[in-house]
Amino acid sequence: MGQREEDRLEIAFFDVETTVPSRPGQGFAILEFGSILVCPKKLVELRSYSTLIRPSDLSLILTLSVRCNGITRDAVLQSPLFSEVADEVYDLLHGRIWAGHNIVRFDCKRIQEAFAEIGRPPPEPKGTIDSLALLTQKFGRRAGDMKMASLATYFGLGEQTHRSLDDVRMNLEVLKYCSTVLFLESSLPDIFTEKSWISPNATTRSRSNGKTSPPNGVSTMNTSASFQANGSDKSPANQLVGESRPILSLLTSTAEDTMKEASKFEDVGFFDMTSLTNEIKTEQLQADIAMEDKLVTPNVVSEGCSGSAGFLDPEEVSVSSISACWIPAYRGIQRIRLLHRGLAFQLCPTQLKVRFGISTKYVDSTGRPRLNFVVDATLALCQVLDTCDELAEKLSIESGSSSEWRHVVSRKNGFMCSPTLRLHIPSVNADGPRYETEMYRKDSSGKVEKLMFSQCDALEVVAAQLNPGTLLDAYISLDHYDYQQNAGIKLVTKKLVIHC
Repeated sequence: MGQREEDRLEIAFFDVETTVPSRPGQGFAILEFGSILVCPKKLVELRSYSTLIRPSDLSLILTLSVRCNGITRDAVLQSPLFSEVADEVYDLLHGRIWAGHNIVRFDCKRIQEAFAEIGRPPPEPKGTIDSLALLTQKFGRRAGDMKMASLATYFGLGEQTHRSLDDVRMNLEVLKYCSTVLFLESSLPDIFTEKSWISPNATTRSRSNGKTSPPNGVSTMNTSASFQANGSDKSPANQLVGESRPILSLLTSTAEDTMKEASKFEDVGFFDMTSLTNEIKTEQLQADIAMEDKLVTPNVVSEGCSGSAGFLDPEEVSVSSISACWIPAYRGIQRIRLLHRGLAFQLCPTQLKVRFGISTKYVDSTGRPRLNFVVDATLALCQVLDTCDELAEKLSIESGSSSEWRHVVSRKNGFMCSPTLRLHIPSVNADGPRYETEMYRKDSSGKVEKLMFSQCDALEVVAAQLNPGTLLDAYISLDHYDYQQNAGIKLVTKKLVIHC
C-alpha cells in the first residue's frame, strides 16, 4: 500500500479460519484469511481483503473442520498457498494496530506459525486489541460467555458465519454496540446501573445458532484473493436486525465528537489503546475461573461403587448407550451433560496407578490451590472416555463454540507413552484449604477408614497420600467446561479409596 510504518494509523481487524486438529499434537492449517482496515477516528471500514488458502496437506480438512466453517477441500483446490499471499498479508498487518476476538491466544499464533513454515519473519503489530479480553473486563458477562456468536445474538446482529471477513465486520459492530452502552452508562451512572442493562434472556449460546457453516458447504467468498475499497462487499451478517438495540447514531457521523467527550481520549487524533492494552494484559480473567468452579454436578453417594451408587465400572459401560445433551448451569450458561442410558454418567475405575502426584500450579478465584494429579488409564477406560470426548466435542462445535477442544485422554509419544488422565480435586467454598473429595484408606486386609484432616494440614495430607505408584479407586464425574477459549471434559473426583 506504499505507506510508511509510522503513517499506518488504521486498525487492522483480522480473522483466520483453520482446520480442526483431529489428534493431540497436530497443528492448525490456515484455510482463510480476512481483514478490514478501520479508521480509528470514525470507526468506518476503509478497505477489505479476503482469500481462501489451500493448505499444503489437503487431508487436514476433515469433517470437523467443514462443520466449523463450511470450507471444504473442493472450495480451496484452486486457491493460493499461503506463500503466494504472504506479501499481501504482511503488508496489511505489519506496523498497524491489530484487533480481533481472541486473537492473542489463537489468530496471532496461527499467523506466526504460517510465516515460520515458509521461512519468513512474521509481521509485527504496533499494538494489539483483543476484544475478548477487553469486553470481558469492561463490558462484563451480561452477554453470557462473551464469544462472538453470543455477543451478536445479545445485540440482535444475526448469526455468526465463522467466515473471516464476516466475522471481523461483526466484531467491529459488536464493539460499537458495547461502547455505546458503556458510554451511556458512564454518562448517568446513578440511573443506568449495570444490572439495568442485563438481559434476562442472555445465554452462553443461541440454540438457533447451531448452524456453523453455510448450507451445503457453499463458500460465501470467491476462492481467489479480493481487495476492495470502502467496504462495498458488505455481507448479510452485518445487516442490523431486531428491534431492541443501543443508539448507533452516537457512533456514526458523530463518532469523533463522542470520543472527544470521553476523558480517556482527550487531545488525541485517534485511539490511543496502549495503556488500555497494557492494563488488559496484566489482569487475569478470574471471572472465567470462578464460573468454572460453580458448575452444576450431580450429588454423590459416599458408599458403593459398581452401579449401586450411580457410578459405573468402565467394564460395565455400553459405549453405544452413551449420549450427550445441553443442560442449564450457572447464570443461564449451558453445559454439556454426558448420559448413559438416559442417566447422569459417572465412573468408578479401580486399581488406577498414580503417574504424577499432586500439582498446585494453578489457583482458583479465591487464591486456593487447584489440586490435580495424573494416573495411568486402562484400555477400557480410554474407550469410554474417547467416546464421551467425541460426543461432547461434536455438540460443542455444532453449537458454534470457537474454543480449542482439549482431549480428556492424553497420549504422548516417547518414554512411558501409555495414555494418562488428569483427575481434579475440587475445593470447598470456605476459608482455608478444604476439599470436596472424600478420601479413604484401604489396607491389605480390605479394611477401609476415612481420612480426617483439619483445614491447616489438608493440602499436606492430600499430597502425602497420592505419591507416584500408589493404587486407588476413583469415583469420577465428567464435567464439561468452556472458558478462556479452552473447552473439554474435566474429570472431577468425588471420592478416592487409596490402597495402602
